[in-house]
Amino acid sequence: MANIWARILVAAVTILVAVGYKNYRDLSAPGKRPDLDNQEYWGPTLKEPYRENKAILPFDISVKPEVIEDLVSQLRRPLKAQAPLEGVGFKYGFNANELAKVVKYWRDTYLAKWSEREQYLKKLDHYQTEIQGLKIHFIHAKPKQVKGQKTKKVLPLLLMHGWPGTVREFYDFIPLLTTPSDKSDYVFEVIAPSLPGYGWSQGSSKTGFGVAQVAVVMRNLMLRVGFDKFLVQGGDWGSLIGSNVASLFPENVLGYHSNMCGNNSPMGQLRLLLASFFPSWYVDSQYADFYKGLGHFFGTIMEEMGYAHIQASKPDTIGNALIDNPTGLASYILEKFSTWTNTEFRLLPDGGLTKKFTYDQLLDNVMIYYVTNSITTSMRLYSESMVASQFALAVDSVPIQAKAGCARFAHEITHVPDSVLANKFPNLVHSSHHKDGGHFPAFELPQQLYDDFVSFVQKANF
Repeated sequence: MANIWARILVAAVTILVAVGYKNYRDLSAPGKRPDLDNQEYWGPTLKEPYRENKAILPFDISVKPEVIEDLVSQLRRPLKAQAPLEGVGFKYGFNANELAKVVKYWRDTYLAKWSEREQYLKKLDHYQTEIQGLKIHFIHAKPKQVKGQKTKKVLPLLLMHGWPGTVREFYDFIPLLTTPSDKSDYVFEVIAPSLPGYGWSQGSSKTGFGVAQVAVVMRNLMLRVGFDKFLVQGGDWGSLIGSNVASLFPENVLGYHSNMCGNNSPMGQLRLLLASFFPSWYVDSQYADFYKGLGHFFGTIMEEMGYAHIQASKPDTIGNALIDNPTGLASYILEKFSTWTNTEFRLLPDGGLTKKFTYDQLLDNVMIYYVTNSITTSMRLYSESMVASQFALAVDSVPIQAKAGCARFAHEITHVPDSVLANKFPNLVHSSHHKDGGHFPAFELPQQLYDDFVSFVQKANF
């Protein structure tokens, strides 16, 4: 009888091992690129067949004076926000006392010098072209060659922002990229688009326009301006869209660099889970402070990700509440520039907003959303990306074959160790950890991000 039970036990263990091995093989197997329509039309329904206008035209970002006058009028209304709880800082969101200061500065100081701010925003060259039915705005910054200096190799770069950012994040970063430096053998020709639905770029009129479809538009934009091989850099949505560009179009992407590398493939998620329970297996001890485990991660999800849930489920509801509501818009956007720059800033009565940024910088970003009325269309990217049809494409399981670099800034909300990234980035040639900085390094620490980026490019030896 004992022998029978022993055989049953051996058989059961064998089956479990076999099933486990098969599941592991399935999880480890690289995904296949989905078959997407690279010319799919995303504009409003037309009565006639669509014919794409391929012209690239200079784009004027001037704001009509009556828009500014109306904004000043709205900001003159008494602020009826409830007084914050005593000692709460920014833990409950944007502190009403700080909001009153922001509104006063916006109305009395910032808008009084709007012509100066507008000229600043115009200092880079803006263009617009039509891609798949959408009018796409982008900055095109060409490299400089310094007389008497050794000629640098020029590499095209697709540079992408996220939410609630705009191209304004890159105004101190782009000049570093386009100016020759002793730190690099390269100089960069930068294409920095407003993502579809953000700023001056038109949003989709149809559902189904998630990160994979945006990636197609971004790749087509690079082809339109004449680059069939290019680098990609981005954070937030720019990281995810860039990852999709690199996964879907390996023939076009020379290299991928991000300040928010992630791996949402099934194997990546399994490794992340294991790393939380057995950190010493996955994380170099010198960087242990960057990786705080699942408890911290889920705590952050509960405290800081409520916005993502509503934007992924009812973006138009919150969008309607913010349209023609500049005070609410500033509160909603700027709260992220507090907490995402450093979660400890939540404890401060002013949210630490001016520890890393000036009011002018922050309000430039808010103004782009306000004058383009793009807050609703920007948030729809969440609802279009966090759906079953998008997950079914399984782009996250398609490895990025291009050389990759990942920069981690200390106060980013979450980090992913190299060991977890391995199956997504088999050619990870650069990995770094920075003791300062948060979610918006191009805005907060442009020189540090530049140094990291060129370090990656030098190692990759393109």
